Amino acid sequence: MKALGIVGSPRKGGNTETITSHALKALAEEGIETELIPLAGLRIEGCTACGACANAETCPIDDDLLPIYHKMKEADCIILSSPVYFSSATALIKGLMERTGFIGRNNGRVFKGKTGGPIVVGRRGGQNFTFAQMNYWYQILEFYMTGASYWNIAFGRNKGEVANDQEGLDTAWSFGKNLAYLMKKLNA
Repeated sequence: MKALGIVGSPRKGGNTETITSHALKALAEEGIETELIPLAGLRIEGCTACGACANAETCPIDDDLLPIYHKMKEADCIILSSPVYFSSATALIKGLMERTGFIGRNNGRVFKGKTGGPIVVGRRGGQNFTFAQMNYWYQILEFYMTGASYWNIAFGRNKGEVANDQEGLDTAWSFGKNLAYLMKKLNA
C-alpha cells in the first residue's frame, strides 16, 4: 500500500511540507509506503475545459501534471495539502485538483475507493474554508475519508512556525494513523 502527500505550496520546505511530512511519517510507522511530492518549482496550469480527457487519460496542456496524475492513479491514499493563499487553496493545488479530477472521473472513476483527505496551513484564518473547498474534491471523486482529532488544519506563517503548533502536529499525526487504519481495513 502506498500513500502520496502532494504539497500545493509554491515554497519549498515550508510549513505545508512540514505538516504533510509529519502525517506521512505516521503512515510510514504503520508500514505504509509513502512519497512526498512538492509542487514547488513545478508548473501546473488550471483546467481549460477543452474536453480532451473525455476519451483518454491525457491533457493537452504541456506542463508537469501528467506524471503526478499517474502516481496518484497508482497510489492507495492521496493527501493533498495547501497553505491558505488569499482565503483559498493555492492555484497550484487547485489546478491539480481540477485536471486530475476531470481526467480520473472521465476515465473510469480511477480515484473511487482510494483513501485520503486534505491538510491546510494558514497564518490566522481561511483554514476552514480551504479545508472544506478541498474536501469537496475528495467527495465528488468517491474517496473514503477519515477524520482526525480535529480538522486537518495547522497554524504558521513564516517557515518553520508550524512546528510550534502542537495541536496541528497532533492532528496531522492522528490523521495519518487513521488513514493507515482505514487503508489496512479496506485492503484486508
